[in-house]
Amino acid sequence: MKYRIFSLFYIAIVFVTQMAAEDGSHLWLRLPANAHAEISAPRQSPTLNIAVEELQQAWKGAPVRLVIQKDKQLQAEGFRIRHEDNKITLTSPTETGLLYAAYHLLRMQETGQNVVEAQTTENPAYNLRILNHWDNMDRTVERGYAGQSLWNWEELPNTLSDRYKEYARANASIGINGTVLNNVNASPKILSAEYLQKVKALADIFRPYGLRVYLSVNFASPMALDSLSTADPLDKEVIRWWKNKVKEIYRIIPDFGGFLVKANSEGQPGPCDFGRTHAEGANMLADALKPYKGIVMWRAFVYSPSDADRAKQAYLEFEPLDGQFRNNVIVQVKNGPIDFQPREPYSPLFGAMQHTPLMAEFQVTQEYLGHSNHLAYLAPMWKEFFEFVAPASLKAVAGVANIGTDANWCGHTFAQANWYAFGRLAWQPSLSSGNIADEWLKQTFGSQPSDINAQLKKMMLDSHEAVVNYMMPLGLHHIFAWGHHYGPEPWCSIPGARPDWLPSYYHRADKQGIGFDRSSKGSNAVAQYPETLAKQYDNIDTCPEEYLLWFHHVPWSHRMKSGRSLWDELCHHYDNGVRQVRDFQKIWDAAEKYIDAERFHEVQSKLKIQARDAVWWKDACLLYFQEFSGMPIPYEIERPIHELKDLQKVHLPISNYECPTKELLNKNR
Repeated sequence: MKYRIFSLFYIAIVFVTQMAAEDGSHLWLRLPANAHAEISAPRQSPTLNIAVEELQQAWKGAPVRLVIQKDKQLQAEGFRIRHEDNKITLTSPTETGLLYAAYHLLRMQETGQNVVEAQTTENPAYNLRILNHWDNMDRTVERGYAGQSLWNWEELPNTLSDRYKEYARANASIGINGTVLNNVNASPKILSAEYLQKVKALADIFRPYGLRVYLSVNFASPMALDSLSTADPLDKEVIRWWKNKVKEIYRIIPDFGGFLVKANSEGQPGPCDFGRTHAEGANMLADALKPYKGIVMWRAFVYSPSDADRAKQAYLEFEPLDGQFRNNVIVQVKNGPIDFQPREPYSPLFGAMQHTPLMAEFQVTQEYLGHSNHLAYLAPMWKEFFEFVAPASLKAVAGVANIGTDANWCGHTFAQANWYAFGRLAWQPSLSSGNIADEWLKQTFGSQPSDINAQLKKMMLDSHEAVVNYMMPLGLHHIFAWGHHYGPEPWCSIPGARPDWLPSYYHRADKQGIGFDRSSKGSNAVAQYPETLAKQYDNIDTCPEEYLLWFHHVPWSHRMKSGRSLWDELCHHYDNGVRQVRDFQKIWDAAEKYIDAERFHEVQSKLKIQARDAVWWKDACLLYFQEFSGMPIPYEIERPIHELKDLQKVHLPISNYECPTKELLNKNR
């Protein structure tokens, strides 16, 4: 107790400017508000006024001049920052580019970069950098772990939350320029006249921040809203309906971006219901949007009850359509061939559709990574994707948002780093995970002693691999609990469920070994990859061990690169994951006196949950798979603290996933 009192006293005296109670609502934008900087702009406008105000309040350096100027080296949203004659000049061809320049200048200041010596030229890698909100009309969020949807549809358009503007500001600060407001499992109601007025209210708030609005649409909307007998994309009445609806939208929202479509997937209607192809469905919508320069983002996440390996199905359905889509259609492909797993090889559709614009779809919200309870910094996972898929081969990038009404926006302070990292990588995929982590830490928590900052950064950089270790190492995938995907359930069996909804479909554990055989002797999914990779993945001895059980059914006694058997290696990975999370707790606790109490205790509490969950995962998976391997857990590995029969009784309600193992842990102590 005495130590605690001294600690608080020390914080109050030495770190008074940083230690005020915080709830995380300011994100990485904890900027000064009293700088009174000298800023000049070529004119007044909603966008330029924001840039000027941000700089006037927070910029602490030389006078700043904003200049709109065409430049062959700058794209429309690109900018240049240069220091000359004791002034800082921000140059861009557009007002939005100048707003991005203003935020970049402030980022340089807050992260301690030398603005005087730096001559910065920035261009975004993609013209479209977009968040996908899986938000429903009733304010629930599918795969959302941070409260309700930001959009209060019942109160719109008359009541406007202050958070709408703060949301747009946060996105502008990291270069995100588009937002899909509603779930890909879309309600036709979003296209009704009543709801388009609500959408307009949000679009009006977002516009000065360079943030355009898009909508997910239900392909059967003509049938649902106006009782047409069909939604066949080649039917003249259907074509006329969509043209009229698009005209109505653009009359209300002149800068509307376009549609996102999930069709013929998981029960959603689509053109295949009427004997048409995905290309024919997408092209019908694209033709309606083209006069207004709108686009269609058509999702390639499709799988149906089939004997075909689920990992192959998107490729089989879309690759034959290459070159058949209109030029204002972008096919949106998940980063991996299954479904946002903690680790997947990249989807082979990337590179296979040479004549079709493609965009990558990442998941910022942590559906398969511990929801908002686990610290999992995802930039390293996304950078791993870009090692295989050249950024220049993509037309755009999308991220499934992790944002809600929680005070700290994302449910976990460190989950904010994934929103931030997505924006920064969408702007420039060549940025390193470490640099982005360093930026976020300095802006979110302020200046730290170099050793503390280095440890926090290391914790972030190691966190994704730690989650993979204690959940699904060596290429294991989709062994989550039924429905909510929180926690392990490799034994899951649901009467009547499709095989590819169950973990056993993916891990295929038996007395001989474990893993899904996608080699040329199995489902031959390796053949969908370029020849060099296909050859590497096809051979059990050359397949990277991080993908081994993705592509091969491997004997338990198989000798790994470490010299251990597969079984022993699996045990060590699970044990390492647990140890890593415990190390995260130590790193965070060591930073206590440099972090405000509210955020410190919030993260500390989440790390406790994560440490318990890591043990839950380790015990459940090793005890279950041991029934097949029949091999002992190596003596140097921490002993399981649960009984398998107890873990198999855990049936977790979605609303109560914070710490299902707490009672079991207490019982076993």
